[in-house]
Amino acid sequence: MKKGIHPDYHPVVFRDTSSDFAFLTRSTATSTRTIEWSDGRTYPVIDIEVSSASHPFWTGRATVLDTAGRVEKFRRRYGAAPTTPQEPR
Repeated sequence: MKKGIHPDYHPVVFRDTSSDFAFLTRSTATSTRTIEWSDGRTYPVIDIEVSSASHPFWTGRATVLDTAGRVEKFRRRYGAAPTTPQEPR
């Protein structure tokens, strides 16, 4: 690897503000704010709005869209697809 062209890759805490969940990982993101982690060290902290602790897909609160109803609505509006194959041009 060439020296001096890569960004600084260091430990960072990402904190989900909506669910009070935080995790320590490595990133090139920076922040002027810090937090003391459970290991006693101080790390930069980046506040995020959505994580696996608050996203509806991961928490089980996701809603399923009615895709069959949408297809039927499209077919009613624009007609059904032709059932016989068309001749090549």
